[in-house]
Amino acid sequence: MATEKYIPVIHLCNLYQIEITFFHELNDLGLVELISKDNDMFLHEDKLYKVERIIRIHQELNVNMEGIDVVLNLLDKVDKLQNEVQVIQSRLRLYEDDL
Repeated sequence: MATEKYIPVIHLCNLYQIEITFFHELNDLGLVELISKDNDMFLHEDKLYKVERIIRIHQELNVNMEGIDVVLNLLDKVDKLQNEVQVIQSRLRLYEDDL
């Protein structure tokens, strides 16, 4: 495991002022994947954006863990729909330009 690509969970707890149990719950629910090495937990740096998003949802909106999962699923669907709209708009422009 290349430690430069992983962030110690204890560091994130201190940074965001969150209990380590928060990260264990995220891991148990499958919202994030934590890596265990030498009795320490690590998060891959690529997943930091998702964790920050989860923390904002939890703290700013006061959403519980199960609700966070629902919100993340809905946000993913919104992103997919927005991408589909962009593709359709691009195709429409092609047809409009031909007129």
